[in-house]
Amino acid sequence: MPTLEVVPDHFPHASDRASFRRPAALPGVELYRARIVHHRFDPHAHEGYGLGVIEAGAERFRYRGREHEAAAGALVLMQPGELHTGAPACAQGWTYRMLYLDEAVLRQHLGEDAPLWHFRTAVHEDARRARQFGQRLGALWAAQEEGDLAAQEDHLAHGLSLLAPLTQAAPPTAERGGFASLQARLREALAHPWRLAEMAALAGMSPSHFQRSFSARHQVSPHQWLMAQRLAEAKRLLAQGQPAATVAAAVGLADQAHLTRRFAAMYGTTPARYQREIGRRPRT
Repeated sequence: MPTLEVVPDHFPHASDRASFRRPAALPGVELYRARIVHHRFDPHAHEGYGLGVIEAGAERFRYRGREHEAAAGALVLMQPGELHTGAPACAQGWTYRMLYLDEAVLRQHLGEDAPLWHFRTAVHEDARRARQFGQRLGALWAAQEEGDLAAQEDHLAHGLSLLAPLTQAAPPTAERGGFASLQARLREALAHPWRLAEMAALAGMSPSHFQRSFSARHQVSPHQWLMAQRLAEAKRLLAQGQPAATVAAAVGLADQAHLTRRFAAMYGTTPARYQREIGRRPRT
């Protein structure tokens, strides 16, 4: 794995490094590579699939109510929008690559009539397949930097073909935990200053009952879930080139500094650096 860019402006430890890229030829595709020794990622979600490989060390993360550990040679396969954490599982931390893929891109790759993917497990132990997938992600990153559009498409297609045998048809879509209407309402009004009592009232529960029930079903508190949704939307708006201050207001954060702190905790980079890395200069 090539030397990563040092990012002292967002990680408190200089040994933690990460970079994002968005291939211009592949809308809905985002690449990420990192070496994390100390940082612990807050619960967060990505808009699309999170498909990655552990290249060295080991990671521990919480996903769908369970603790998982992924070591070198493992694939990490996450469904769109699923909350998860991330932390080192050994003294050396972990080095990894991720491909974040919008459902629309997968739909285009599979064909309109094919079912979307569903992964039975978040960690798949297959060193040979993981190595091949990591090589494709590395080649895709290099092709993006070289501006080779045909190679980008080729490496993406081959990478996805490596994962296809590990999938099954997605089950009927349903919000896990029984709070679907409330969660939809919260997503529609992220800028609103939601309080626990107000959310509980919408769910038809007392605040204490709502807090216990929501946390038991989703393994995070209502406010943690809401913050993850706010930051996922912030990431989407930043990728469109919107200024950080505008994004902060749009998702209900106090100011640009608040956005920067929370964004770094969840994604390991600042909004400004994220926009620079994916080539989205903020619009003025």
